[in-house]
Amino acid sequence: MNRIEAKLSGFGGQGIILAGFILGQAASIFEGKNATLTQDYGPEARGGSCSAQVVISDEPASYPYATNPSVLVAMSQEAYSKNTAGINEDVLILIDENLVTPEKGPKNRILSIPATQIAQGLGRSAVANIVMLGFLTATSGIAQKEAMKQSVLASVPKGTEELNTKAFESGYNYGVDALQKAKRSTS
Repeated sequence: MNRIEAKLSGFGGQGIILAGFILGQAASIFEGKNATLTQDYGPEARGGSCSAQVVISDEPASYPYATNPSVLVAMSQEAYSKNTAGINEDVLILIDENLVTPEKGPKNRILSIPATQIAQGLGRSAVANIVMLGFLTATSGIAQKEAMKQSVLASVPKGTEELNTKAFESGYNYGVDALQKAKRSTS
């Protein structure tokens, strides 16, 4: 059985739960796999911590929580600090580089993107989660690009499809470039 676990984390208002939903939908509806989504909110409505855990499997998942994620997305410093404590060294960590300063310590592979800054450049910081989904898609292989794009377009408000497509493509292209740079630096 092929089981992939992802944890997306940040603070309320960043669209973390929506991003988890879009990822799970891409896998289940548009790729024909099984997916579960669990979510966690802090007590605050906005600004408190939140996370989404997505489990993707070829077969029905017997346990819906990410116990051993292969990828962690951290879009706030608190999310990074809280979720990197004690994780395996083989976990890919994706961060919003303007909101998270990685600490020295584990030998995890950390890739960064200025997701919020890119979103602001597109005219709306609210699409930083979609920028991050593009980056996640390019760097982790957790979902196919077309499935993720379809899921984004099926999930965003009508009238914002063009903006969200640009956000997704910006994150995806940034991820492709980041992987090429990483490959050149290890060669």
